[in-house]
Amino acid sequence: MASEPTTATANWIDGQRFVTGGSSGHAVVMDSSRETNSAPGPMEMVLRSLCACSATDIVIVLNKTRQRYTRVEVTAEGTRAPEPPAVFTGIHMVYRASGREVDQAAMERAVKLSREKYCSVFSMLEKTARMSFEIVLETATP
Repeated sequence: MASEPTTATANWIDGQRFVTGGSSGHAVVMDSSRETNSAPGPMEMVLRSLCACSATDIVIVLNKTRQRYTRVEVTAEGTRAPEPPAVFTGIHMVYRASGREVDQAAMERAVKLSREKYCSVFSMLEKTARMSFEIVLETATP
């Protein structure tokens, strides 16, 4: 069974600002100019997409293993090539979870599955960027 194609559009507003849309029907303003910085730029949105994609996987896997988390956060910091096209050449991710009963092995497994099997954004970015990560578990206080 073939999936429906994903679509996206960018309509110019002014300067380097665009309203973007897509298959979901939601609009997001983006600003490629870091001088005006009136909205996230395209490369920031790529990193945000990476974080959201991987965090989704983490939550799904932790739920399946009945982990009692109260917070899941994924952050990413990217370095880019100095010359155009300024692709990401390195990305460091931090997977952070807290709760009274979040097992280290369960979190490691969730991260491994996200990075190696489920996260489409990760799979695309690892073709140009050196990927690294760390896991931070915090104990929630009652």
